[in-house]
Amino acid sequence: MAMTQQSDARHMQDVVKRSLSGDQSGYAELFDTFGPGLYRLCYSLLLNREDAEDIAQESFVYAFKNLYRYNSALSSFKTWLYTIAICRCRNLYRKHKTPTVDLNLLLNIGLPAPRSETPEAQLARREAKDAIEKSLAALNPRLREAIVLRYGQGLTYREIAEVMDCPPKTAESRVRLAHETLRGMLGHHGQGLLDELLVWSTE
Repeated sequence: MAMTQQSDARHMQDVVKRSLSGDQSGYAELFDTFGPGLYRLCYSLLLNREDAEDIAQESFVYAFKNLYRYNSALSSFKTWLYTIAICRCRNLYRKHKTPTVDLNLLLNIGLPAPRSETPEAQLARREAKDAIEKSLAALNPRLREAIVLRYGQGLTYREIAEVMDCPPKTAESRVRLAHETLRGMLGHHGQGLLDELLVWSTE
């Protein structure tokens, strides 16, 4: 795993160098590699599709114009890009008072229902999913950032700390508090599905 991560990091450094030298295919590869995840991140914070598209595009434009400022010795390109996006998202997501949430986009998951589920069980599952979506929308933005970066984006606590500009221990505590807060909001009927979703999203 470590060798793979090192190889990926070296490859991204090469892609950035190609881009800086004027190779347009380098920019295209950066966009194709990080575009979907960046959009999910923006959606998870803004909870609005149009705003997420705008901020994701703005973040890429800024990153590409300032690519010479990126230092691979300080962070991965992904965390650098996400830090740019999250700063822009924070200027907007407070304005959305009653967001609607797409849980699959928020946590980057598509959890299938068991084939043998009865109609009653399917209804209960759908109601629990709705409860989770509402709870995530009501979650404190900093806690939502933490849990989505962890489970939706698969970032380590160190990477989350870089993006959120806080110590790793703070990042870890925010993820834990977010999970505990969601459990408290959901009550018994939604906790099982929440645990199932979070496990699914990290597999």
